[in-house]
Order: sequence, then structure tokens, then C-alpha cells
Amino acid sequence: MRAAILTLFPEPVKAFLNHSILKRAVESELLSVRVLDIRDFSKSRHRQVDDTPYGGGPGMVLSPGPVYEAIESLKSQDGVRMILTSPRGKPFNQEVAKELSRETREVVFLCGHYEGLDERIITGLGFEEISIGDYVLTGGELPALVMLDAMVRLAPGALGSNESIQEESFYSGLLEYPHYTKPRSFREMEVPEVLLSGHHEAIRKWRLKEALRKTMHMRPDLMENRVLTPEERSLVREIQDEDGSAIHAGREGKES
Repeated sequence: MRAAILTLFPEPVKAFLNHSILKRAVESELLSVRVLDIRDFSKSRHRQVDDTPYGGGPGMVLSPGPVYEAIESLKSQDGVRMILTSPRGKPFNQEVAKELSRETREVVFLCGHYEGLDERIITGLGFEEISIGDYVLTGGELPALVMLDAMVRLAPGALGSNESIQEESFYSGLLEYPHYTKPRSFREMEVPEVLLSGHHEAIRKWRLKEALRKTMHMRPDLMENRVLTPEERSLVREIQDEDGSAIHAGREGKES
């Protein structure tokens, strides 16, 4: 997996890449990342990369010249896929992360700043706009790193176990079930007995039920189009009886 991040603040980006899963992915050569400082491509003596907007208005706008120069410097033989982190872009989710993780081209993230960027950067270079949520951040570095982290986790070997990926939130379309560790009793809060039973099938069923419960209560939108298996339908009915929940809980699938 290959990526490049175009930013005005390369040091924080490099610092983040030097930790946890991203660091291990780079060290094991599962990931190659280039961090480019957009200011390095400025023709200005003072490395200026922004200017006032035509038509007036507050703030400064990122100029097209340095960005074009930075993109042209990449010279990737297989081409690049260019992504602009933007609140007006299509939503980023697990399906988009999966698609990007399979990308054979170098994935280039442009991190915007100021009041915006010259529209000719997007139209002229063909940037794809992606948003991590309906809010505005100071810059695009955090969204770029969020997307890169989600992509890398899906690379074979990045987590050390395919089972880890299988059980993570959203992989199966459900939120993750609760986790517990030692001590068994903490401030009068107990670990559920089923997790201490050693009964693998009972534990699997409990985890599925609790994943359904969390999703029904916290993200009912994820349940609306979910096709329930017979087992899931039975567990959903139990949850509704226990919690008095009237939340819409997915669609029924065919009996197997």
C-alpha cells in the first residue's frame, strides 16, 4: 500500500506515522508513505502558498501553483489516486476504507487549510473529495490520517491476525460487543458469567447478542437495511423483550 500526504504541517503528520499500527506497517513494508510540505513547492521567497480570494471575503485561499508542483513531483509510474479531505465530500465509511485499501495506485491526500483552496486544484487535477463527518476542522491532516489508519488496518498482516479484523466494529455491519479483562470484580461491577464459562458457543452467542443490542440502541440506522439471520431475529426479539425496545431492527432474511 502506497500513500502520500501533501500538507502545510509535515511534522505532526510524521509524528503520528511514527506510532502504533502505522509505524509497524511502515517497518514491515506493508505501507509506504511520503509526506510532502506544500511550502517546499512555492516560488515565493517567503514560501507563501496562499493569497486573498478574488471577489473579496475573509481569510486566505490556497494557491494552485504549489499544489500542482507537488503533485507533478510524485512521478508515480502506476499513476495516483488523489483525495481532498473536504467537509463537502462524500462520506467516509468502512466500505470506502476497504476500497482504498485495495487501491493499487499511490493514494495522495491533500490537506487543505485557510478558508479553502483554489477550485482549479480540484477541477484541474481531478481530486476526489471525501469527508469524515459533517463538521469543519482547522486542517485536513486529521481526516487524512483517519482515512489512512482505517485503510492500513485492512491490509493483510497489519493487525497480526485476520480474526482481529473480522471482529472489529463495522466489519460485520454491527457495533462491537463489550470487552472485559481482569479483575473479575471491580467496584461492585462484575464480568458477565458467560465469559467465565469457557463455553465457546455460549460466548459467541452472547457477543452477537450484545453487538446487536449496542447497534439497535446506538446506531439504529445501521439496522434498518440489515437482513437478519434466523439466529439474529431470535436474539433481537430477546433484546426487545428485555429492554422494551421498539427500535426498527432490520429485515428478515430467508430461512436457511
